[in-house]
Amino acid sequence: MAFLFESFESWKQYSVEHSMSLHQIVLEYEHLQKGRSEKDTMEGLANAWQVMKEAVHTGLEEDMTSRSGMINNGAKKVYNYPTPVLSREFQQLIARALAAKEVNSCMGRIVAAPTAGASGIMPGVLYTLQDIHKIEDQKILEAMLIAAGIALIMEQRASIAGAVGGCQAETGTAAAMGAGAIIYCLGGDIDQIFNGVAITVQCMLGLVCDPVAGLVEIPCVVRNASAAAIANSSAQIALANVSSVIPVDEVIEAMGEIGSSMETRYKETALGGLAATKTGQAIAKKVLIHTIEMLPDEDTSKL
Repeated sequence: MAFLFESFESWKQYSVEHSMSLHQIVLEYEHLQKGRSEKDTMEGLANAWQVMKEAVHTGLEEDMTSRSGMINNGAKKVYNYPTPVLSREFQQLIARALAAKEVNSCMGRIVAAPTAGASGIMPGVLYTLQDIHKIEDQKILEAMLIAAGIALIMEQRASIAGAVGGCQAETGTAAAMGAGAIIYCLGGDIDQIFNGVAITVQCMLGLVCDPVAGLVEIPCVVRNASAAAIANSSAQIALANVSSVIPVDEVIEAMGEIGSSMETRYKETALGGLAATKTGQAIAKKVLIHTIEMLPDEDTSKL
């Protein structure tokens, strides 16, 4: 029977006992649990990686104006702004995460990693990591396998859905996946990878899901950029062997407890937070009217 992704501690223990790397265990899981060969799994990952890169390019090169009007080519504005806050690389990281998520908000092709609402984080992180450090595609794919294992455990012990655990579950999980991928690609060991996950989640605990007008646009897009930045900062901290103090499994348990305690209006219902503000409510009303006006006559007669 394949290893089941139930805890980070058991993942590490299995790795040590069987002399297998973290990504090899994910490949074994895919084969034994889902019947996928290593070749099929790697080809699927390669395709996903290509889609991620295409989403970045699309967001930076094509018109990204959503039907609601809330998304209006923000990624290109950030990418082309003449004065970097920190460095050109940091500016590109933010812009790329925005770009891929804007493609999602404009109904383009993306990879849900682990969800559509968090689909800008892994592309922004991995694209920038490869660009700066010249990481080979094979290493990126292995890092994506590790990221998938991270998400599997977080789904088991907490949640990856905004409707269940708030935005901490979606962007928090994606950022943790990104941090783990960075650390692996830069030569980090298992403890550093898991420590990076713990630090990332600690930084995102309690983040609510409050989409304005019920659309995965505001504040979702800018949160993807912020989560990409947190993934990188957490990776930097973990690579330097600065401890999260609280073990990663306990951090994820805390995430699950917070998610279950969070009020319903803060979990993707558009009833609280930014969605409930005066401006948020006005936008929701405008979007609703616009949607009704665009419906065919036979559909509007049923309203």
